[in-house]
Amino acid sequence: MLEPRFALVDANSFYASCERVFRPDLLKTPIVVLSNNDGCVVTRSAEAKALGIKNGTPAFKIGDLIRSGKVVAFSSNYELYGDLSARMMKTVSRLVPAIEPYSIDECFIDLTGVEKEIPELLTAIRSRVLRGVGIPTCVSSARTKTLTKLANHLAKTYKGLGGVLDWESLTPSRQERAMKLVPVEEIWGIGRRIGSRLNGMGVRTAYDFTRLPNSLVRKQFGVTLARTHEELLGHPCLALEAAPPPKQQIMRSRSFAEPVADRAAVEASVATHAAEAARKMRSQKMAASLVEVFFQTNIFNPNVPQYFAAGVAAFPRATADTLKITDAAVRVVRAKWRDGFAFKKAGVMLTGLEPGISPQPDLFTEEEDDRSRRLMRTLDDLTGRFGKSAIVTGSSIASDRWEMCRGMLSPCYTTRWEDLLSIA
Repeated sequence: MLEPRFALVDANSFYASCERVFRPDLLKTPIVVLSNNDGCVVTRSAEAKALGIKNGTPAFKIGDLIRSGKVVAFSSNYELYGDLSARMMKTVSRLVPAIEPYSIDECFIDLTGVEKEIPELLTAIRSRVLRGVGIPTCVSSARTKTLTKLANHLAKTYKGLGGVLDWESLTPSRQERAMKLVPVEEIWGIGRRIGSRLNGMGVRTAYDFTRLPNSLVRKQFGVTLARTHEELLGHPCLALEAAPPPKQQIMRSRSFAEPVADRAAVEASVATHAAEAARKMRSQKMAASLVEVFFQTNIFNPNVPQYFAAGVAAFPRATADTLKITDAAVRVVRAKWRDGFAFKKAGVMLTGLEPGISPQPDLFTEEEDDRSRRLMRTLDDLTGRFGKSAIVTGSSIASDRWEMCRGMLSPCYTTRWEDLLSIA
């Protein structure tokens, strides 16, 4: 039986790197990307980190740096980031047998049985993604997923590695020295809370953690961390998930830039979220039996009247039709609405998900279902070609007062015709 072998491709400061793809003039400039409503820093380039800017820093605290041009700030451009992520995954998948997208900016790779020299292949993957997509990455490999994550952490931390590390090519003594350099909280799946408990037991590094008896880890922290412990010792416990498990729900929500007391604005927000959730659900070939809707006041401001509204609409048969889903969601808002409140957030969740084509078609609705599927297919084709805003429901444009504040939004270079880069 072949010994398992994994690799990991992890983009460097992904959101900031995406902004640089079409702005090469910012290659050495400190960049930060801000959260929804331009509230706080969520991503920093290496140059911004060197200035001491931390994730979670409120935007107003670095306002002077932004206004002076010492730091360039961008609003979160999810459309651009999502498209470049898809391009990165597609580029990697062309070079290897199978991948498992793990997040928007990283994917695991199955290299079991690959006959090529692993270090050369890792370097080739990194070069191809940089050349083909424009995103810098770190690429690592090991016999377990957890060791692969640890190796990637080292590749990101130590520039002398050139962004590439094959853990299995290190001698046992070098592996031991490397583990002694990694704080225990940096191990995949541990984090600060568990790391703090381990620190209290005298466990400071990844190496210290591997010295613990597995039975003790299992007793004190449970089976999940015991598997992590086994994986750090080189015993594979986690397999590649080439096909992610079906989602049980799809949720979309946003905070408003300013409190909203207008029902039409909340309805427009909910309709927009419902349409986007439906589009995402169709991309996964699923349909929903229920749509849940909520909208709420600002829970962090005790000086305003508080109200949390939530409701559910059920469909006779699971549907992926944007029109049916948005109509049901808006009806929930109308049923739960109360005047006299200023709302700060709204969201939609699609639940009761099942495969998009029902195994038990209804004789009396078959023609209607077929018409709905053809309409949604046309909708997805058009928005895929011309952008998600090419066709929208009327209820979603009844008011724009709810929309996020994104005052520093970059163009959607790869998904909107009007944003195509022009070279004069």
